[in-house]
Amino acid sequence: MTDPRPWPEVLRYTAFSTDPDGGNPAGVVLDAASLTESDMLAIAAELGYSETAFLTAPPEGLAGPAGRAFRVRYFSPKAEVSFCGHATIAAALALAERIGPGELVFATQAGTVPVAVTEEEGRLRATLTSVEPQVEPIGAADLDEALAALGWPAADLDPAFPPRIAFAGARHLVLAAATRERLAKLDYDFPRLSALMRRLELTTVQLVWRESATVFHVRDPFPVGGVVEDPATGAAAAAFGAYARQLGLVPEEARLTLYQGEDLGRPGELRVTLRAGEPRVRVSGAGVRIG
Repeated sequence: MTDPRPWPEVLRYTAFSTDPDGGNPAGVVLDAASLTESDMLAIAAELGYSETAFLTAPPEGLAGPAGRAFRVRYFSPKAEVSFCGHATIAAALALAERIGPGELVFATQAGTVPVAVTEEEGRLRATLTSVEPQVEPIGAADLDEALAALGWPAADLDPAFPPRIAFAGARHLVLAAATRERLAKLDYDFPRLSALMRRLELTTVQLVWRESATVFHVRDPFPVGGVVEDPATGAAAAAFGAYARQLGLVPEEARLTLYQGEDLGRPGELRVTLRAGEPRVRVSGAGVRIG
């Protein structure tokens, strides 16, 4: 039987690029009040992007500018996720095009996420501020399993970047490649890596290669979301910023540039800002509507 309810409009934006063919595409539903969880999952699955953001009225007591605070839920094609950076950027830009740039507040399952939208040289840019991050070690057996699933010999890791699990709204395993060539050769065992990630409650694996003191190239396998690879991952960028600062790999106050999506043909740029004395991490990017 055909569902007789009218469906809300599903917008399509790419985040972390001004080119519709770059960055990471996300679905955005600005009024999801009529949708059930099953509806949201069905829309995300049909759309096929790594995540779709669904906005509703803010929970009672959420502090924020009048008319600029929202509850946001994120769904991959397979499941709900606690937080998604690129869909947050996409949703903020979609709102700014309708209600103007300025401060926004998103209530997510991971916590409250402020987002500021500004206009730079005629283009909108959104900056999210993560929830308070955490960094923890990974067990030796779990690390061995991750490397086996990726097909990476341990010798291909950069010894200056110890493997860790980092959180800034979602959990990510951070692994650093010793060379750009190693990062480029990504051909992993999808079921095996997915099983490990589910057991460790990981959202993606953040694979990085350091080009210079503040420039990194990254890739993010995302099998638990039903996607082989995420083209630009804001939540992982925030987690990586916290990881790099805690381990002393970058200064306490720094501005990092992460390039992602080049190996997929969808280049994107993520800016990560760390501030001394402030644990939360800022991630910013441009974006554009698709179609």
